Amino acid sequence: MTPSNKLLARLPRAELEAVAPDLDPVPLPLKTVLHEALQPIEYVYFVERGVASMVNEPETGDIVEFATIGPEGMVGFPVLLGTASVPSRAVVQIPGRALRMKVPDLERALRSAPTLHKFLLRYLMALLNQIAQNTSCNRLHEVQERCARWLLQTHDRVDSDEFPLTQEFLSQMLGVHRPSVSVAAATLQRAGLIDYSRGNIRIADRRGLEAASCTCYRVIKREYTRLLDGE
Repeated sequence: MTPSNKLLARLPRAELEAVAPDLDPVPLPLKTVLHEALQPIEYVYFVERGVASMVNEPETGDIVEFATIGPEGMVGFPVLLGTASVPSRAVVQIPGRALRMKVPDLERALRSAPTLHKFLLRYLMALLNQIAQNTSCNRLHEVQERCARWLLQTHDRVDSDEFPLTQEFLSQMLGVHRPSVSVAAATLQRAGLIDYSRGNIRIADRRGLEAASCTCYRVIKREYTRLLDGE
């Protein structure tokens, strides 16, 4: 077994072989809810391809994303903190696939697989940094910069320069009105950084998009690299 998930790929062979029987390959169709708000989390998902969003839905009915999870991580991270539910949900934003594990199996694995335990805790720290940085970003930076940051984070997690994305969905993820996203996307497209048509985005100039993004993208990426690529 050679997993595409970066957390599982870091495991020693003995640990990977020990947890492999508890990992079930499952598809991740677009907009699938992986765990619902305030409902028991029954499974964790080691994403191999695709992207999931952690979102809050306030009383206003608006949807606001506060974190994204791809092949670098695991959906269902609250169970690492000993809680069975949270007031947010996880939903697939870019379709793909994952290795699914029952929560009791993960809890048992954490007691016998020290490397898995170590890297899940490091991943949790990197994810908490992402959440904190995204919160600051949404408060301090312009929509165009935030849009560039979000596109870069998503591009990092998919294996293609092109991925499905509607402006309506992006506006929900950024927590802004759709006209603001339309203006930001049009500006990035005129600059030759992206191509957008019929619900698909193509990253045309990665380096230029990084220059158009706020510093939050680099801070988030640096922490993931420091925590997950270190020994």
